[in-house]
Amino acid sequence: MDSRGVVVTGAGGFIGGHLVADLLDQGAAVRCVDLKPLDDWHQLFPEAENLRLDLRRADACALALKGCRSVYNLAADMGGMGFIENNKAACMLSVLINTHLLEAAVDAGVDRYFYSSSACVYAAGRQTSAAVVPLREDDAYPAAPEDGYGWEKLFSERMCRHFREDFGLTTRVVRYHNVYGPHGTFDGGREKAPAAICRKVAEAEIRGDHRIEVWGDGEQTRSFMYIDDCVHGTQAIMASEIEYPINLGSCQLVTINELIDIVERIAGIEVERRYDLAAPQGVRGRNSDNTLIKRELGWEPSIRLEEGLEETYAWIRDRLAVEIAA
Repeated sequence: MDSRGVVVTGAGGFIGGHLVADLLDQGAAVRCVDLKPLDDWHQLFPEAENLRLDLRRADACALALKGCRSVYNLAADMGGMGFIENNKAACMLSVLINTHLLEAAVDAGVDRYFYSSSACVYAAGRQTSAAVVPLREDDAYPAAPEDGYGWEKLFSERMCRHFREDFGLTTRVVRYHNVYGPHGTFDGGREKAPAAICRKVAEAEIRGDHRIEVWGDGEQTRSFMYIDDCVHGTQAIMASEIEYPINLGSCQLVTINELIDIVERIAGIEVERRYDLAAPQGVRGRNSDNTLIKRELGWEPSIRLEEGLEETYAWIRDRLAVEIAA
């Protein structure tokens, strides 16, 4: 790697691929690391250094960070609610990635270390109503996060804090709220709600069968942040002096039914919704309180869901049309 560049772990994933693209556009020297075979990466850039490594291993983490200046740790075994509710142990094992990377970062003399946490750290008891009060950063304690995935994220947040306090490693921690956009997973069980709904509506449009399955009653609420806002906020927080975990998410709250309404308008069809009340649903409501990010950065995610879904739907539909035609 030239001139002590940037390492992005989880670079073969959705957020990682977009972050790498933006860093390369800025002229950064980027080393991309992921567990998946290169052919399975969502975006692959030949101008970057691309490594396939298992970062659950300490020796792989040392190799990944050799000679680097800064680290964006986005690596984790995760997916949408259907995945994290049924793979708690696999999600917990991601603690090995962050732990070994933190140790490697200290040994390598890394200047800055970014950790991607999640809104799943927040207590379920604060998210029991669809009319949810937006979640503030201090709502993470007393701790009662999402079982499995949320506990791993909260523990790893603490690890970042203590490596900063004990070893002087500059760490930044962001709690992502439901990121969506093109170049991500939209089928196979790891997809999140916006991609899943876009896929189902696109399949209905292409096939002419307008029946779709909806998990739950459709009245659960979420906010969804478009990937461009995510990439901007990630780098702004990395460069900031914010030492505590901070929300990065949209505050535009919608029900899942309203999300479907938007995608219907984009697709130009109406679908018949068949509600599966036994399917995984997660918490009843979740939204991001952006008071602190506005105070710290004078900015918050602002791309409207309607705008971001147009791009996302078009990308997913184009790929489904090719698959279905084949």
